[in-house]
Amino acid sequence: MEALPDPHRTTIAAVATPPGMGAVSMIRISGPAAVHVADQATDGRVSHQTPRHARHCRVRDEHGETIDDGLLTIFPGPRSYTGEDCVEFTGHGGILATREVLGRFIACGAVPAGPGEFTRRAFLNGKLDLTQAEGVMDLISAQTRLSLRAARSQLEGTLGRRTTEARDQLLETLAHLEAWIDFPEEDIDPQTGALLRSRVRAVLTNVDRLLATADQGRVLREGVRTVIFGEPNVGKSSLLNRLLGFERAIVSELAGTTRDTIEETVNLHGIPLRLVDTAGVREAADRIEAEGIQRTVRQIEAADLLLEIADASRPKPQDAVFPASAAKHLLVLNKCDLGEHPSWAAVEAVRLSCNTGGGFDDLSEQIRESLRFGTVDWGEHAVAINARHQASLVAARSALIAALDLLNDEANDPELAAIDLREALDALGEIPGRVDTEDLLGVIFSSFCIGK
Repeated sequence: MEALPDPHRTTIAAVATPPGMGAVSMIRISGPAAVHVADQATDGRVSHQTPRHARHCRVRDEHGETIDDGLLTIFPGPRSYTGEDCVEFTGHGGILATREVLGRFIACGAVPAGPGEFTRRAFLNGKLDLTQAEGVMDLISAQTRLSLRAARSQLEGTLGRRTTEARDQLLETLAHLEAWIDFPEEDIDPQTGALLRSRVRAVLTNVDRLLATADQGRVLREGVRTVIFGEPNVGKSSLLNRLLGFERAIVSELAGTTRDTIEETVNLHGIPLRLVDTAGVREAADRIEAEGIQRTVRQIEAADLLLEIADASRPKPQDAVFPASAAKHLLVLNKCDLGEHPSWAAVEAVRLSCNTGGGFDDLSEQIRESLRFGTVDWGEHAVAINARHQASLVAARSALIAALDLLNDEANDPELAAIDLREALDALGEIPGRVDTEDLLGVIFSSFCIGK
């Protein structure tokens, strides 16, 4: 810890707790001069402090006056979050006190950290792969237990391990193929037949399984865009309020009360629903209502789930023409406490009353059942890819299919298939942040003893 700081690397500092007043605040320092900075700002005994043991100390200004006192802990690299020397100071949670302590650390040689810079250094120093780094942010922003579970799984390296396993499997196959291409005199079995194709298909199957979680991942991170729509005065805003558990939207018997869309998020069985209350669909009475109805149309087109609300106590209206949507659709009959009109008898729908609360358990269950994307079971799958992972997996899948097409015809040059397999290898490596051609060379020379 007493080694001179590396002049080519900076030492960063930042407040690690949320802004505002609280009981405590924590400031983190990371970099080659972290201990030196803390020594200057405190009593000079940090460099002799036992690692990972909290010790009371005072942060002092340049005149020796105490700014704040609290607990200071050092984490020598590489056994720290960032892989560098780290210092954490936990002091009182006042806004001014926290700002002054951070300012003192900066005056002693640290520089303000950028967004995500501690996690970025953890990745660059090999403490995390890219999927784990992304899992840190997912864990922080998780709104439900399912999204928390998926983020925790990603932070523990589940997705990184699965993509790395697929990449290693493909790496071995490609190494064997390229060794045969480059060194035919070594009498290496080219395996360009059924065995080679089966290996590529196995990787393709793993890629497809990960791609199948794309919808699940998007929903867990962003929520299910759930649009509540229907004619005026059927209880759309009442349904929103009931699902939220508080009065968010104005409820009135006057038609056209809701002029604009209202959006809130609710947790349903661990799945975040982004509920959107919309203006009633009818012939607009004025330009403002017409604009509200146009917004309803746009919301329907962008929805993941549509809750169409109708008044069960009134005759079934003629089928309205709504914009085309690929979203899942549930019909909800409200006001069942007033009695159901005979015209609804043969209609399959969720029947409830926003007035009494009856039927909402059935609605929750129907929503949960409708949100099973394909064969994905929300309660079992812990891996959920994001948009970046999806783009890389799609690129890998295209390259694998192209390689299989070439390998299926023995008249094709195997070098062409090797090019596609390299593209797939690079695409898979982008997910955990491992794109290194030296890996391939290592496998070739260690597995086949080239140049014996």
